[in-house]
Amino acid sequence: MSQGTTGSNSGLGSYFRLLREPGAGALAFWGMIGRFPIAMRSIACLMMISAVTGSLADAGTVAAAMLVSQGVASPVLGRLADRLSQRRVLLTACLAHAVGMTLLLVSIVLEAPLWLLVVTAMATGCTSVSFTSFMRARWAVMVDQGALRTAYAMESMLDDTIFLLGPLLVTVLASAVHPAAGLVVCVSMTCLGSVAVALHRRSEPAHEPTPGQAPERAITVPGVWVLTIAYAGMGFQFGAVDVTMIAFAREQSTPGVAGVLISLIAVGSMVAGVIYGAVNWRLSQAQLLSVTTCVLTLGALPLVFANSTLVMAFLAVVAGIAISPALIAGSTLLESLAPKGSLSEAFSWLTSAGALGIASGTAAGGQLADAGSSAQAAWAAVGGGAVALVLSLAGQPALRRGKPVTEPASERVALEQ
Repeated sequence: MSQGTTGSNSGLGSYFRLLREPGAGALAFWGMIGRFPIAMRSIACLMMISAVTGSLADAGTVAAAMLVSQGVASPVLGRLADRLSQRRVLLTACLAHAVGMTLLLVSIVLEAPLWLLVVTAMATGCTSVSFTSFMRARWAVMVDQGALRTAYAMESMLDDTIFLLGPLLVTVLASAVHPAAGLVVCVSMTCLGSVAVALHRRSEPAHEPTPGQAPERAITVPGVWVLTIAYAGMGFQFGAVDVTMIAFAREQSTPGVAGVLISLIAVGSMVAGVIYGAVNWRLSQAQLLSVTTCVLTLGALPLVFANSTLVMAFLAVVAGIAISPALIAGSTLLESLAPKGSLSEAFSWLTSAGALGIASGTAAGGQLADAGSSAQAAWAAVGGGAVALVLSLAGQPALRRGKPVTEPASERVALEQ
């Protein structure tokens, strides 16, 4: 590890110092390529099926099946990565994913029965590794504890970029090229990113189990449980906030503005994440989680009272301010809580909990918005954030039990060699 990582880790220059580390730039780039489909896959599925069959209901059912199966399978794939190595899981899963996606494409083109589309979608989802989780586990190997916050902040910034550009890219591909183009590009990027990251040996997490003993499961650690439920609460808020924006735009008779409002949330999150990762905070990670979830909850509250599109645009940025900081605090905290050899599994639990929370928040927010107004969906978002806040406060004893520091950088390099 070079001294750039072990020196000053505050200020915007910390990102440049991080990327100057050997292999760091390549890892960030290929990791972004590999997880770009996260923001594209379900939209591409929706657009292709609706274009071929004319049924948006069938398209939604198939996309939901893919997302739910991915959420269920993600911790299992993370566990396998900890036991067998990320490299093996990434290479095997991307091959199986390509087969599953090909079967799904063929089934859609042939207008197969809905049950067959659902089955192939589930197979595709089950072979989609949680790239976000795998990448965070790799950064924990690549850099020392002082630079880990910056690495996770950069990951959150890349995630926000993906969710800004991914839907736009897949919409252009499906509309201007071919309805299947979005899914084809998704599987291509998944395979390309998976192979490149799998071959990035410098960041490969250790996977050797203790002789005669399986590694401790991450989900058995109380602190990991607290974080998992907190992430579900945050995910619920994110899903409900998105619905709030859509419902509000509809109420204002400007449905096309919904996409702009949702993008502004990502802008607020991205800017705050960059600043958060550049500051050397004096609070502990457990305390930072409580502070950020508090800001997250308070940020959703004004959405209830928005009365114009201009005001809602400003409040959308405010609502996004604490998203990346809360996720960065949670990721950094998890690295200290997860048992040795179970980091990929641990991050997969958080990703799955967040995804299921988003799905639940979207569903609940939609029901409330249809029955009442966008304000009702906003109250649901506040409730999701409140769950995360209460968990982060009540779970402080469990969250403080992690290891305070990681091994020195010099020792880690020696172990890698």
